[in-house]
Amino acid sequence: MILAAIDIGSNAARLLICETSVYKDGTVDFTKLTLLRIPLRLGFDVFDTGAVSEEKKKKLIETIKAYKLLMNIYNVEAFKACATSAMRDASNGPKILDEIFAETGVKVDIITGQEEANIIYETHIAEKLSDNKSYLYIDVGGGSTEITLYSQNHTIFKESFNIGTIRLLHSKVSDEQWEHMKWYIKTYARDYQPLEAIGTGGNINKIFSMSKRKEGRPLTLDLLKDYYK
Repeated sequence: MILAAIDIGSNAARLLICETSVYKDGTVDFTKLTLLRIPLRLGFDVFDTGAVSEEKKKKLIETIKAYKLLMNIYNVEAFKACATSAMRDASNGPKILDEIFAETGVKVDIITGQEEANIIYETHIAEKLSDNKSYLYIDVGGGSTEITLYSQNHTIFKESFNIGTIRLLHSKVSDEQWEHMKWYIKTYARDYQPLEAIGTGGNINKIFSMSKRKEGRPLTLDLLKDYYK
């Protein structure tokens, strides 16, 4: 079966097409057929003006048209399309998604920060973690950061914060928002020490690539501080 996913983020719109195989024991194997990323930068408009500009709207619609054609070429049988932080904040977000549906037949859902955290959790990352350790799973996007705490094979909390790379570039994150995130993590993670952090997202992946570390070798806090400086 061929499946697809469309993610309309604050920084880019992505299309992933996979072929799935279901085994007798119920496990599912996903084989990536194609992954495309178009850097639309919707957040650059939304976090400054509160809306998606006419130019960016046209580019978004053309992108979804292209994605629909690719899904047809690959004979995609089912797909899910979601929009996250920028479209959540955009005053004209719902209207644009209505236009996308009218022109392409692709229904895009604007998901909440909590739903975004839930979807990240459903990638089954917890299945690959040790049963007797605690982990802070951090997904940094352009408009928001989703943080999940796992401990001893249980989810302790999943929370979304409006702190993302594009918001930071446009000085749209207040000291109060930083302090709230710090307070939240310190308060609810206090009883689950020591913690190992797992980071995902385009910028985190880029930092790991720059570090030249091999897979499985973590980045130290000192190294991250050096990159930050």
